[in-house]
Parts: sequence; C-alpha cells; structure tokens
Amino acid sequence: MASIDAEACPFGGLDEEEPPGTSVPLILTRGAGRFSRPKRPRNIVVRAAVSTGQTPGRRLQSTFQTRAFRKAFYPDVPDRLWNDWRWQYRNRLRTLAQLERVLVLSDQEQAAMSLDGAMLPVSITPYYMSLVSRDDRDQPLRRTVIPNASEFLNGPGEADDPLGEDGDTPVPGLVHRYPDRVLLLVTDCCSSYCRYCTRSRMVGHGSMPHGLDRLERALDYIRRNPAIRDVLISGGDPLALGDERLDWILTRLRRIPHVEFLRMGTKMPAVLPQRITPELCRMLRKHHPLWMSLHFLHPDECTPESFLACARLANAGIPLGSQTVLLAGVNDDVDTMKRLVHHLLKMRVRPYYLYQCDPITGSAHFRTPVAKGLEIIEGLRGHTTGYAVPNYVIDAPGGGGKIPIQPNYVVGRDGDDLLLRNYQGGLYRYPDPL
Repeated sequence: MASIDAEACPFGGLDEEEPPGTSVPLILTRGAGRFSRPKRPRNIVVRAAVSTGQTPGRRLQSTFQTRAFRKAFYPDVPDRLWNDWRWQYRNRLRTLAQLERVLVLSDQEQAAMSLDGAMLPVSITPYYMSLVSRDDRDQPLRRTVIPNASEFLNGPGEADDPLGEDGDTPVPGLVHRYPDRVLLLVTDCCSSYCRYCTRSRMVGHGSMPHGLDRLERALDYIRRNPAIRDVLISGGDPLALGDERLDWILTRLRRIPHVEFLRMGTKMPAVLPQRITPELCRMLRKHHPLWMSLHFLHPDECTPESFLACARLANAGIPLGSQTVLLAGVNDDVDTMKRLVHHLLKMRVRPYYLYQCDPITGSAHFRTPVAKGLEIIEGLRGHTTGYAVPNYVIDAPGGGGKIPIQPNYVVGRDGDDLLLRNYQGGLYRYPDPL
C-alpha cells in the first residue's frame, strides 16, 4: 500500500522549471518541540521581505520543532533544498521503512502500513512530518496522515463515492452538480494524503489520465454550457502541478466568455507551504478574479511557513477562505476550533466552511455526531468575531449538495413578536407582525 508510485504526477511537470528561489519561513510562534532544545539555533536571513511585507534583513526562524526535526533526520539538507517545494515533493515519506525511521509506530499503524488493498496510499512531505509527534499516536496531525487499521472497517452508510460525484460527471474529470458552476479535477496527485479524503477512491492511484486530451474535453464542455459562470479547480491538489501547466489551464478558462471567476482548492499552504513561491503568485495574479479555498485543520498547522505562504497569496490579491473538516480527536472541541479560526484570521484567511466528515469508506473513527458540530458553532457565535465563525455544512450523501446546519436561535412566536435566543441564552422579542 505505502509504496504505490502512481502519484508521480507526470502531468504535473515537476521538472518543467528551474527550482524556485528559497522561501524562508517567518517566525511568529514557538512550536511545541519533542526533541531536546539546541543551545543556539542559527537564524536565517529573510530575502523575501518585499513579498511578505516584513522589514528587509530581519532575522527570522522556523519553529523549534521543525528545526529539531531537520537536525535529527535531515542534517545534511541545506536551506535551499529544504525550502524548495520540488525537493519536498520528491522526498515525501511513503513507505513503512521511511516512517519507522522518524516515528515510533503503534501496532495498529504498523499493521495498516503492512496491509495491501487500502484505498489511499501514504504520502507526507518532510516539512509536514516535522509537525507530527514522533511517539504520540493520538496527536491530532498524526491521526490525519498516518494510516490506522480502522481504515479497513466498513461502517453503516459508508461508500467509496459518498457524495455521488461519479453520477454527476458528464465528461472525465468534471463534476457538474449545481446549475452555474462546475468542479474541474485537474490532477489526482497530492503532496500529502489525508486519511479521511473524500476522493480516496481516485487520488494517488494514477487512474486519471494526465494528457491534454482529457482536459480539452472538460474545457469544451464548459465552453458549450453558457450557464457555467464559476469553475472550481481541484483534484488531488492543483498546486501539485507546475506553474506552466497551471497557467495553461487558467489561461484557457479565462478565454471562455461566460466564465466569470475561478476558484482553486488546495492544502499546500498547510502541508507544503514552500510551494507558494513569488513566481507562482505572479502567475496567479494574471487570472483575477481568482479565489482560493485552503484546507486547514488544526492550530498546529498555522506555522511561520504557512503564515508566509498565505501572506504571499493575500498580497497577490487572492481572497482566501478555509475549509475545515470536523474530525474526532483532531479538532472536535470549541477551544481547538477557536484557536484555529483566530490563527486563520491573523493569516488573512476567512474561516468559510466547517464540514461534517463525509461517510467515506473506513472513516467511522473520524466522524463526530452532528450535535458536536452544532456545539462548536454555538461556542463560537457571539464568543468571538463573526468573521471567525464558519458555515457548518453537511455535504449530503448521494449528490444532494451542501446543506447548512445551524443552532436554533428562533424559540418561537408570541403574537406579533418573534422570540429569539442570543448566544448567552437570553430571550429577546423582535416585532414581526404576520
């Protein structure tokens, strides 16, 4: 399972361009380390001050945890390689032997890595692995990327394609569910695979053709349907493609008169923030209006590197929203979610969606009761700024689309008054004559 090589992304063109310039991370917080602290970690001079809005020449560092991980397991890798997204991609950890080198695996994790037939391969960038606990199997980030034997259990109502995307696919790689927008899947590759992935049936296995013919068919479908005004580019992760290939796709979409704006879904700022280079941002800003949905799960992902990546995207004029999946043992409490959304706002990312975990096959150990999501929304609404409160939604199984779920703040009526409950439980009347 763990040694599948299908997601090498030949379509992605990882070798199409020269390696980007070094992207040096910005220190904002001190990470919780699991190694002994070095005496005097060497500072790094930021050369990307213009793109980050920071003072040129200021000496900044990554978190202690990432520096300690590099010292322990990648001592001979210089900054120019560690901060090169292509090096990170080529050196993903994908096998049992590679994981055993950096982690103390539990029996369940070893068993899952040793079994064949899992839907989703293993792939973790060295950078993201530096955020994973070496010996705590219950650490939130570790649970999301390290396989567990529970993945092999099929629960009630689970399905390989729970959202019914395949039934709304008129041409390969394009999902047309809503009248005015489509989902364009440009690759089946990701730099790191989430164990709860809704598209685990297709990503990472090399089943999606990477030639231009498939994309041309999808583009032609969009051209022939003038009701389509909004295209969401996803995958896999579209930023696993090289800049030139992405530019090719965006340029052709921009040439379609009825396509008003483009959106892109990516987890790169969390798992491979080095991918967000100045070169990439210069290319993306040519294609406005362009929006990005970023996938952040937990406050531990909001590192200096991620902060820099989001700053570059925001400075390129790209509105950023976060799509977070509610996961048991990862972010299913008010305090964790509040810390996450506060970090996101500081990173200029608007918390947009909080998703109930889809009933993908083998996901029962990740799913929470819907009541837990409502509890979290109630714990945010009124207790922090409204910008920090995401929309809690269930993507209805079978292709029903996103359905918002909100606490009931309408208590009832009394004559011509509507009775409302506020965030503190107080009752208020609003004149609303029938």
